[in-house]
Amino acid sequence: MIFPDRFKDKIVIVTGAAQGIGRGVALRIAAENGQVILADRSDLVDEVAHEIMRSGGVAITVKTDLETFVGAQTVVNQAIEHFGRVDVLINNVGGAIWMKPYDAFSEEEIIKEINRSLFPTLWCCRAVLPEMLKEKSGVIVNVSSIATRGINRIPYSAAKGGVNALTASLAFEHAKDGIRVNAIATGGTDAPPRKVPRNSTPLTEDEKVWMQQVVDQTKERSLMGRYGTIDEQVNAIVFLASDESSYMTGSVIAVGGGDQG
Repeated sequence: MIFPDRFKDKIVIVTGAAQGIGRGVALRIAAENGQVILADRSDLVDEVAHEIMRSGGVAITVKTDLETFVGAQTVVNQAIEHFGRVDVLINNVGGAIWMKPYDAFSEEEIIKEINRSLFPTLWCCRAVLPEMLKEKSGVIVNVSSIATRGINRIPYSAAKGGVNALTASLAFEHAKDGIRVNAIATGGTDAPPRKVPRNSTPLTEDEKVWMQQVVDQTKERSLMGRYGTIDEQVNAIVFLASDESSYMTGSVIAVGGGDQG
């Protein structure tokens, strides 16, 4: 459901905006009259911006690598240059690259998982914080996962556990400054096939088995017995990003059909 003007006059950064949940969030906020900065390293993000602008919305894109602080700072700098401030940061970058038992992960793969699913959120929070402190206001919504208690993705689980800790601690540290920080822990989510896959290498027979184990566990732990939709995740994210959640900070809300992670 769209609530017109919920984000009127709000300047909102959405990371990982090229596809999936990030794209859904960006389109929803633009439809609700927010002005959006779409951050991603894929050129697909331009298509999202064009879709927004064709509907009369306001959007700019920043193509950069958010696994680096330089990349995160570039996004914030562009937001300030174009709009003068940042009201909301939605950290959506992340996602498991491999699904397999922990002892099957190489050192390099573990590092890549942490770089992918923890550092973009850490860096973007650090980059935007000085600007929010200047304004004495701001909202940060981090996208975590119920996979903090899951199988065959331990490095990803550890990264999202870090996101949860960051959310709680940053909220504690900056509530006095008018900055709210919350997170949603997404459950399994049905989405179209990714145009830019996280892992482009064809799965081995073992990896297919391990992936199916994750799918089975996700459905079994959901009280609703199913995956969620992109819209169901977007609904929770935009609620936390809006003024409707004005008395909430430091919370991690599970959106997993009853699976609390």
